[in-house]
Amino acid sequence: MTTVTRVHAVVTGTVQGVGFRYWTARKADGLELVGYARNLFDGTVEVEAEGPSAAVDALVELLHAGPPSATVTTVTTRAVVPHGDAESFDILH
Repeated sequence: MTTVTRVHAVVTGTVQGVGFRYWTARKADGLELVGYARNLFDGTVEVEAEGPSAAVDALVELLHAGPPSATVTTVTTRAVVPHGDAESFDILH
């Protein structure tokens, strides 16, 4: 049985206007995760991802690097109770 987890992450650095949300969505889709990525008003990107623990952990590791156009300074994460209601990984505006 696979353990389903959900993580909330905030990524800081040069992460807006560089395709970070779209890159994250492609990576999450490839890992078969659900959730979302959105820009926050303070210049950070918020990500919530849900799925098998190993896949969620893999996405968190990828967030530390980001796409080539981004410069990630920090990634802060916290565990969130899985919702189980999402069907895809969305880019929120």
